Amino acid sequence: MSFLDVLSRVSDEDIADILGAVTDDEILSTLSKPKLAIDDALILLSPQALLYLEDMAQLAHERTVQQFGYTIQLFTPMYISNYCDNGCAYCGYSHRSGIAREKLSLDDIEFEAKAIAETGLEQVLVLTGESKSCSPPSYIQAAVEKLVPIFSSVSVEVYSLTLEEYKGLVTVGADGMTMFQETYNPTLYAQLHPFGPKSDFAKRIDTPELACQAGFRVVNIGALMGLDEWRREAYKTMLHLNYLMQHYPDVELSVSVPRIRPCAVGYSPKHPVDDTALVQYILALRLLFPRVGITLSSRESKYMRDNLVRLGITKVSAGVTTSVGGHTKQDDSSQFTISDNRSVSEMAAMLENNGYEPIYKDWQAL
Repeated sequence: MSFLDVLSRVSDEDIADILGAVTDDEILSTLSKPKLAIDDALILLSPQALLYLEDMAQLAHERTVQQFGYTIQLFTPMYISNYCDNGCAYCGYSHRSGIAREKLSLDDIEFEAKAIAETGLEQVLVLTGESKSCSPPSYIQAAVEKLVPIFSSVSVEVYSLTLEEYKGLVTVGADGMTMFQETYNPTLYAQLHPFGPKSDFAKRIDTPELACQAGFRVVNIGALMGLDEWRREAYKTMLHLNYLMQHYPDVELSVSVPRIRPCAVGYSPKHPVDDTALVQYILALRLLFPRVGITLSSRESKYMRDNLVRLGITKVSAGVTTSVGGHTKQDDSSQFTISDNRSVSEMAAMLENNGYEPIYKDWQAL
């Protein structure tokens, strides 16, 4: 059985009915439990639970500190290619976008990496557009080989690979993999991804499981909030996370909570997610999954990031650019607009001022 089988048994109508019927007693009972189960997810995500956000926030803070202490990991994305064969309606890298296309050479990758390393960062996330012909697995693997001697942790966020291709990345030193499902609504997914390899909903949703099987230390998932109604997406993301935790207990699982941002193709989200909704989602995640890492990117504003680090976040990006080679040069071919452009030192100072220790390195391969 795959997660797709689990998802196929989930009805949006049932989700709506449960969300609308949650009572105060159910919420209070849930918040009093020492350990929660997936059946508690919709209670914490319900509209009625908005009345208990302060209680949820206090518990989320306490449980985060219990598991992670007063620490926040720092990382930055590194874009090495923006060629893409997909027609994603919301992405600046879409095949029909008019941005300039670029791909870094291996020497360029090393140059970019050394510039990042000079900031003190030890964790990097390598990204490409989704074009297997322009950025084949051999190219991604060669890039990882260039980066492993420079950084303690190298993660990848690329198109769906095969099990053997993922194993190849693990073999040369990649330790993390990120894959966003974007939306767990198959009908909407088809509308937003009209062509290209990413249009295969089932393949996309099964890919994080392949990464777990391939031996990655960390696998990170998430939905792009704003594409569909946020409570449905949040719940289905939790179901996915729960499935992977049950089947791959040795893998360190984490989740990102990105909200859609403006990009070159001018997509407007049909279901905007306000700040309160994002907070409720993060709190519910933390309470349901106390040991899971939660990443908050530079899509969010300084104000939001400064405040959310106290409420369950364990990892934030810093010194971010979403352009190919953007750490060493300026261009306009960004994937999306960021909201928080603070440098690594500025993010570290913010964390320290809030009583948190910025973590540049949390593991080292032997």
